[in-house]
Amino acid sequence: MATTQDASSPGERFTRGVRLVPGGLDIGGKLVPLYAGSLHYWRLDPSDWRACLEATRALGVHLIDIYVPWAVHETGPGQFDFGQRDVRRDVGAFLRLAHDLGFYVIARPGPHINAELTCFGIPERVIWDPSCQARSPRNNPVVLPMLPYGFPVPSYASNAFHDEVARYFHALAPVLKPHLYPDGPIVLFQIDNEGALYFRDGAYDQDYHPDAISLYRDFLREKYRTIEALQRAYARRAEPAPEGAAAEDAGAALLRAVARERAPAGEGDLRFATITPPVAFDAEAPAELARHLDWSEFHEHLLEVAMGRFAKALAAAGLDGLPTMHNFPMGQDATPLNPARISRVVDLVGLDYSVASPSSRQIIARRTSELAVRCEALSVPPFACEMGAGFPPFFPPLEERDSIFVMMAALAYGLRGYNIYMAVERDRWIGAPIDPHGRPRPFAAFWRKLAAALEATRFHALRRRAPVRIVTPRTERRLTRVMHAFGPLTGAFFSIMNFGARDRCLEDDVGLGYPLGVEPDTFVRAFEEALDARGVPYAHVGGEDRDISLAGARWVICATSGGLSPDLFARLEATAGQGTLITLGPREPAFDGAFRALPQPYDLRRLLAPGQNLPALLQDNPAAADSAVSRAIDALGLPTFACDPDSVFATLHEDASGAPRVLFLLNPGDADVVARVTVSAARARDVLDDAHFEARRGALEVRLVPRSVRMLALE
Repeated sequence: MATTQDASSPGERFTRGVRLVPGGLDIGGKLVPLYAGSLHYWRLDPSDWRACLEATRALGVHLIDIYVPWAVHETGPGQFDFGQRDVRRDVGAFLRLAHDLGFYVIARPGPHINAELTCFGIPERVIWDPSCQARSPRNNPVVLPMLPYGFPVPSYASNAFHDEVARYFHALAPVLKPHLYPDGPIVLFQIDNEGALYFRDGAYDQDYHPDAISLYRDFLREKYRTIEALQRAYARRAEPAPEGAAAEDAGAALLRAVARERAPAGEGDLRFATITPPVAFDAEAPAELARHLDWSEFHEHLLEVAMGRFAKALAAAGLDGLPTMHNFPMGQDATPLNPARISRVVDLVGLDYSVASPSSRQIIARRTSELAVRCEALSVPPFACEMGAGFPPFFPPLEERDSIFVMMAALAYGLRGYNIYMAVERDRWIGAPIDPHGRPRPFAAFWRKLAAALEATRFHALRRRAPVRIVTPRTERRLTRVMHAFGPLTGAFFSIMNFGARDRCLEDDVGLGYPLGVEPDTFVRAFEEALDARGVPYAHVGGEDRDISLAGARWVICATSGGLSPDLFARLEATAGQGTLITLGPREPAFDGAFRALPQPYDLRRLLAPGQNLPALLQDNPAAADSAVSRAIDALGLPTFACDPDSVFATLHEDASGAPRVLFLLNPGDADVVARVTVSAARARDVLDDAHFEARRGALEVRLVPRSVRMLALE
């Protein structure tokens, strides 16, 4: 079963002279930072296209980002309008104009694009086709309650849906292919959009589509290899589906399986060909967690396979030879989107930033630092695929300073590229710097100044070093998904509001005497607070346990609720052998990553670096975290950028030689403050307002208004 793109090197796949590099895109040997602006050609009068493009260019961006929406261009099954009848749909003419004006283009053909379109840009005939619909445990369509009306979401496993997508891509290819670089402006393709199962991403919301069940069985077959291994892993009886059951009876079969009285699995009861997935969390012992964690992992696998199929369909249509990307939505850590898996089938995984709140800084620091560390390991740019906020039906209207704070805070924590979403105003959106006729609004001045500042400081080439890494193993994220307590209300909503596992997870202890999932979340937050209080730069790390990014770390803090995969333990052990301090907590791992009992306990002494006198295991205790940070600063000589007052935060960015070049000061609070921070520079200049600051006795004093960020070039 193929789950990834062909195992060719990027040089072999990128045949059109474009490749991703840490600073952006290498286009024909020229480095182009990933600064883009979104424009929706079909929502604008073609007579305004040129003015809108020229106004967007004045914002200092190099790329135009466009959706190519399936539902806009399809007029009937297999029938499409690319400008023959409606000039607004003439994407070819728009691309020619963008090329003439010197732009590069990011093309996003979907199939899912959202863009606040009804049905997210997928034709209604496809949405309402039962063979294409994701299925609930009761075999009902999975409906997304969306404005202006709810609709059933497609199944990422449905072969019928993938066939329809392939037909659209083949119709689109003759229109786009002449515009691929070097003949035209398209240099990057996006594969699908915010693939979190259409925001119906609860562990037991979906997908029980027959094609998904088949893929699930293949997934287990590949993972366990033999029936005996599967039977050893699962302690519960699985109900086989009735022979010859019709597709619409699959959900009923699942319900019958769950309704059966629990009984030990006997030899011969469990088969790859007939096993059914869980439909609700019902584990009462650690050994019963494996089937739930496997189901959560399967969702990650499902999305990896789906994105790989979309990418292959695009290439098969002739739209190939260029890098690809995918964008993760807000709250992605609570969804089945696994960046390590998606990175196997697309070349760049970026993030969307679409919400500002009182806790924005913490959320941005958490998300962006994880993105930056992962991208550094892969030698690709940390990219905000959508940078903006303000769609009124979803979020409260935001002020321009909110969008500015989010943008600047993301840069402070490691972002190196962005797409202004939206650069040009359109329906169902507010807050764009350019109106639909190409007239700049006052907000455009910020983007112009920012682009000039980034160019002047060569910001795309700088690096924020993070010697401390906070690792949340994939097991913990799967655990919080399956133990989510609020049904179809997505866990991503809680993550967006900065609520953790304590706020959204069941407190079941499955016989262990403590609430799984909850303690690791509070453990991590205690270390965040302790590190922030002393200004120690750190980054979060997630992804697959076997390929997490630990290079350059001097201290690794790994959260565990008692389960830890052997792969991750081996990584931590190898890292400790290189002199890195390793701290686990709050529970000593007695199980593997699926909460199966270990054949023999991990020897935590193997995590002790030579000469280390700090414990390898800490409990969930803020005082313990505070003490550990204090001792680690002294023992490891960790850098600190503590600010006075402590409500202000600082991040430092260095050039390739290690010289400090840019300092960010963040004031997320509602008070006007004068911040004092120690720096190794004689003076600093705010690159946005040109204010100058002289260091006195090795410290800068800088005034910050409420909810603001200063970007200071150090001289």
